[in-house]
Amino acid sequence: MRQRRERRDDEPAFILHTHPYRETSLIVEAFTERHGRVAMVAKGAKRPRSEMRGVLQAFQPLLLSWAGAGELKTLVKAEWQGGLPLPTGAALLCGFYLNELLLRLLPREDPHEALFAQYQSALRRLAAGDDSGPVLRAFEKALLKELGYAVVLDRDGAGGAIDSSRTYRYDPERGPIEAQAGEPLVSGRTLLDMARDDYSDPVTQQQSKALMRLLINHRLEHQPLKSRQVFRDLLQL
Repeated sequence: MRQRRERRDDEPAFILHTHPYRETSLIVEAFTERHGRVAMVAKGAKRPRSEMRGVLQAFQPLLLSWAGAGELKTLVKAEWQGGLPLPTGAALLCGFYLNELLLRLLPREDPHEALFAQYQSALRRLAAGDDSGPVLRAFEKALLKELGYAVVLDRDGAGGAIDSSRTYRYDPERGPIEAQAGEPLVSGRTLLDMARDDYSDPVTQQQSKALMRLLINHRLEHQPLKSRQVFRDLLQL
């Protein structure tokens, strides 16, 4: 039975990644507002006179139109929308980290409109020079929630309220559990601060980063992220 060929027009989107396809084309991975992550071929996009050549850039809001019946669609049109400054320096590396998380964890063609808004907000805040830590933690929490793995921060694994004076370990499947000696620790205060998106305390900043890395790594099945390695390499220069 033939699949029905569908057409989508003028969908808000961001480019997550592109790579060459044949001599003159590109494979484009896009994050769209109403259709989630979509893969498409941009035919002739590498040709010097292609209208798409300078448009298919990461971190810029676009309107994309595509058609197709299979998993790989055909990109028909791409229009730049503007209005969003491009992140630079360390903020740019943080943007690549967000893109890699979406590529690695988000299923194709699974709509996540709330996450799309969170991603757009994160890019805007990074480009504006906001502290990257709170921006990344907010996005990581939103991503895990959208995937069905919401980070429990105000109740422990047994259902009791988190006590700010206690220390816990965090089981990715059960949530916070009162810690035993020698286990990685996260304070109750850090958990409650994260629930409020309050990262003003230096200890909260450090522990929340370690906790979210633990949870992200668990969902990635401990496969390394390229963007993290690039950032570590740059710090050593």
